[in-house]
Amino acid sequence: MEKHPATSGPTSETTEVVLRTAVPFLSGESATEHLDGEFSFDPADPYAVTMKLEARSGSVTWTFARELLAEGLYHPAGDGDVQVWPCLSNTGDAVVIVELCSPDGTALLQTGSRAVQSFVTSIYDAVPDGTESAHVSIDALVEQLLAH
Repeated sequence: MEKHPATSGPTSETTEVVLRTAVPFLSGESATEHLDGEFSFDPADPYAVTMKLEARSGSVTWTFARELLAEGLYHPAGDGDVQVWPCLSNTGDAVVIVELCSPDGTALLQTGSRAVQSFVTSIYDAVPDGTESAHVSIDALVEQLLAH
């Protein structure tokens, strides 16, 4: 787990939290492919986490609610393009399954529960539940909207 100082946003010193891990890609085939994956959290976008995967075809990035990841540690969460739930791996280890659905297909990914729990704890330490709005820069959001 890495923490990097973040320079944007209205708070004085915030920290970006990053979890880098090998992410088994669970396909319907007998062999499991291991992808390099990264969960990241930027306090300037306090409601979201980003998951970046390095696949053979290139980088894939998904951004979804941090609350979804936190809830998925303990029970199935999500009813849209991203769903998260706890499970046991084929070796009996506690894992978190992340299912990503797009028009191009569905991917099932698994990451160790302890690593995800540590990441979730770190992001809620960085921005406690209920304080997210104090970390959002309205000026930055307006600038972003006007740029498109």
